[in-house]
Amino acid sequence: MPTMEDIAKKVGVSKGTVSKALNGAPDISETLRKTILETAVTLGYTRARRGAVRTLCVLIENMDYAKPEDFGYDVIAGFRQMAEPSGYSVRVVDMSKEMQRSVSYDTFMLQEGYLGALILGATLNDPWMKEFPTSRTPAVLYDNLILGNPTISTLGVDNNEAIGQAVNALCGMGHQKIGYLSGALGSHITQVRYKSFFHEIRRRKLPSGVSMAGYAYSFSECVNTHLPRLLDMGVTAVLCSSDLLAHTALIRCLELGIQVPQRLSIIGFDDLPFCAHTSPPLTTIRQDRLQIGKSGYYALDSLLNGVPISSLLLHAQLILRGSTGPAPRL
Repeated sequence: MPTMEDIAKKVGVSKGTVSKALNGAPDISETLRKTILETAVTLGYTRARRGAVRTLCVLIENMDYAKPEDFGYDVIAGFRQMAEPSGYSVRVVDMSKEMQRSVSYDTFMLQEGYLGALILGATLNDPWMKEFPTSRTPAVLYDNLILGNPTISTLGVDNNEAIGQAVNALCGMGHQKIGYLSGALGSHITQVRYKSFFHEIRRRKLPSGVSMAGYAYSFSECVNTHLPRLLDMGVTAVLCSSDLLAHTALIRCLELGIQVPQRLSIIGFDDLPFCAHTSPPLTTIRQDRLQIGKSGYYALDSLLNGVPISSLLLHAQLILRGSTGPAPRL
């Protein structure tokens, strides 16, 4: 393992100067601090060998987490429930593209003293996503996939299995024309769910042309553009990529006088707390958010101990409520 002496020799400064740079002391220049940190990353220096430093972080963006009804709230709670009794402190850090452009992932983690991260809500356009294939600091990415780096792990649910449960249930209710609505396909998970939907309906020899699905950047645009089109095609059920999109579809059906589930069955994804209280209550695919957080810690702890977990996928559960019912006779 490289030491501070190795960094000092490489940069041509004293060990004390290296220590100051690593610990954020104010009496060295930012230029020198940056040089020392980048050299430390290049050499593969890690604070994991220093027993007094045991801090993990949750890096989060594009996901609410402040209130119990927010998706990220229980994920973070589950992570803390496992990490803190194991002797780690946990910090939640709001992540932005501006922050990522200003400093590399490895450098950020080293200068802040974080041993590893659970990363929630990252998109394919995030600058750090381009670094993760070669980064050195352990990270667990929720709903994102990085191949070939033994310090990066993927965390999520088995989307093929989950969407298969939903399609099976709809087929059991007699639905033969099933549509799919999604937000923009700009994230790994929206792409995975989109592909999973077509895989599952083709496997059952249901109508599977690309016209059976629609997506757009905003939920209202998606519903306003594609829901009437799917209905005109004779679709009797729609599976949505998220609960928020499914709720938007429910509201639009109410405005158009389309009865749910008598004319159209609707299924969401996530099982956010509001789903039990919509009108009618929303059938959805439940992700156990507390278990996702706990599993995130399990994967990260494994990476920190040299166990190269590639991916950890949990089972999801279909929750049947009032927004689904027998297929109508059209």
